[in-house]
Amino acid sequence: MKNLALRSRQRGLSFIGLVFLVAIIVSVVAVGAQSVPIFLEYQAITKAAKKAATEGNTVAEVKASFDRSASIDDFKSVNGNDLIVTKVNDKIVVGFEYSREVPLVGPAFLVYRFKK
Repeated sequence: MKNLALRSRQRGLSFIGLVFLVAIIVSVVAVGAQSVPIFLEYQAITKAAKKAATEGNTVAEVKASFDRSASIDDFKSVNGNDLIVTKVNDKIVVGFEYSREVPLVGPAFLVYRFKK
């Protein structure tokens, strides 16, 4: 008799629980949809920096090569003047640092900081 009483009790999500769950999923998808282009841009910048390091022999050549890649891949977060160009054991190393913001709600922002 006790098992029968437990089985007849309803289980599952309430309507308010479902609304709360949907709100969380929509929020995560919205932030994710705004974040994907930022990470794709980071990959393009990293690729352009590596290419510029192999193509250029001087700081000016590296920056010019990076700017050419930036115009082709159409990213504006970093330009040739923002690059940190150094030489380590006769090998050119290119670095950069920048940040991007995703507006959330009101004064709240999600900030991505990239450093390579």
